[in-house]
Amino acid sequence: MRTLLAALCTALLAASTSAQQPTFADTLLDRFVGEWMLQGTIAGQQTTHDVSVEWVLAHQYLRIHEVSRQLNTQGKPQYEATVFVAWDPPSRNYVCVWLDVYGGMSPQSIGRATRSGNELPFVFHEENGDTFRTTFAAGKTLDSWSWRMDAEDKTGTKPFARVTLTRKPPPVPTR
Repeated sequence: MRTLLAALCTALLAASTSAQQPTFADTLLDRFVGEWMLQGTIAGQQTTHDVSVEWVLAHQYLRIHEVSRQLNTQGKPQYEATVFVAWDPPSRNYVCVWLDVYGGMSPQSIGRATRSGNELPFVFHEENGDTFRTTFAAGKTLDSWSWRMDAEDKTGTKPFARVTLTRKPPPVPTR
């Protein structure tokens, strides 16, 4: 009986590890891990946000947590988002799921990108046929990124956001 139980456990363990995808390794996204300050213009308003980026869930997803420093009338951040970026092997595309305080999970929350140099130009398709583009672009140094966000419809492209992320210095240890 013990031999049968041991064989069953070994088979289940082998099946679960073989089903798991290999660790997602990406040198461009590795540059994004860390603590950042986002500054620039979003929807015509100057803003500053804090952004934390880390690998999560067995290094399969890059989680971006963005929180505005501006507060609403309830004293909470005006904007907050959690964004996940992953690799989709069958389509050979990056996939982005954008979840924020505006709520609602729909196909419009999911964007796809094909890497172009040091840029990931995610395209989100709206139900009405319009698109929203969010491009993450690594800077020339390891300490900067930019995000460009544009709404596109039949009349053309309208800039929505132009922001720069700069790496925050590591905290100074205290005694």
